[in-house]
Amino acid sequence: MINISNVGRRYGTFVALEDIDLQIKAGEFFSLLGPSGCGKTTLLRLIGGFDVPSSGSISIDGAPMSGVPANHRPTNMVFQSYAIFPHLNVAENVAFGLNILNLTKAEKQARVDEALSRVRLVGLGSRMGSQLSGGQRQRVALARALVMKPKVLLLDEPLSALDKKLREEMQVELRQLQQDIGITFVLVTHDQYEALAMSDRIAVMFDGKIAQIAKPQEIYQNPTSRRVADFLGGMNFLETANMRLLGENVVADVAGFGTIANKRRGDEMIDPAKATLGIRPERLRIQWEDEKAKNEISGKVLSRHYFGEVTNLVVQVEGQPRPLSVVETNDFGADGIPVGSLVRIAYDEDAFVLMKE
Repeated sequence: MINISNVGRRYGTFVALEDIDLQIKAGEFFSLLGPSGCGKTTLLRLIGGFDVPSSGSISIDGAPMSGVPANHRPTNMVFQSYAIFPHLNVAENVAFGLNILNLTKAEKQARVDEALSRVRLVGLGSRMGSQLSGGQRQRVALARALVMKPKVLLLDEPLSALDKKLREEMQVELRQLQQDIGITFVLVTHDQYEALAMSDRIAVMFDGKIAQIAKPQEIYQNPTSRRVADFLGGMNFLETANMRLLGENVVADVAGFGTIANKRRGDEMIDPAKATLGIRPERLRIQWEDEKAKNEISGKVLSRHYFGEVTNLVVQVEGQPRPLSVVETNDFGADGIPVGSLVRIAYDEDAFVLMKE
């Protein structure tokens, strides 16, 4: 659906995007994920026609977009601010873009009713834009974009203004909406969990470049670089020595863990001299007195941070210069492990992640 070839964007001497090559499939929910200033919104604006590339080309559904203005592209955008007109009611807001089309009053009303039904705003057409809650404003913005029947819906951090609970609810609704209507969604977000929860694929961006493109599970479990791993959730980066190749494995001596063998990636040969080994906090499990595991390490709890459903323990393991993060599931009525406790921690042999520095 979208083909981005060797696209760059420069503003004077500042390079916002550099040599972006990206293909987004028809009907895909694709997310551009990265920190502020990484170029993700610039790339979204280039797709939508709100800015022009300094180099390279963009095509949508096989048609080159060079010289095609935003209002003539098969795209529509939901902005971060929603841009709801407070002096218009919901139906008038949704119908605003239809005024440029040669539709009868009945056709226009049918399109508005369909769009409101899709976003669960039936019966609110007469409510003024100034009387809407945050979630309702977000839905109106979606309906106003969908009523134009675009091939691609562009979303510029559309949930960032919502509170945590409503944001999580809208993540589910957005994903379900995209699956129901079947068009291509391109989302810009800096929220890793939002991207992981909704996307078919994710492109992680830093400094105007794409660092990795993969499905959510793949990009979380097998980040190709330390920077990607650090941005997507917690990662314990381990101190290693004597990292070397041994057959299909990269073998390393890891303080506290002993000798670890990690299978090399099939798609990329990582130089052991330039590799980092890590393990996610949730892959480390606290062992209680009656529990035994094949692979265990021991350490001392330095601090604990309560997050409701889980507690994050910071544990010092002998030989590791940095404490490790360990996730403990909270059981109702349990006080948890106190600071200063000595603990045993189990891990699986396949839990380690090998990545570039």
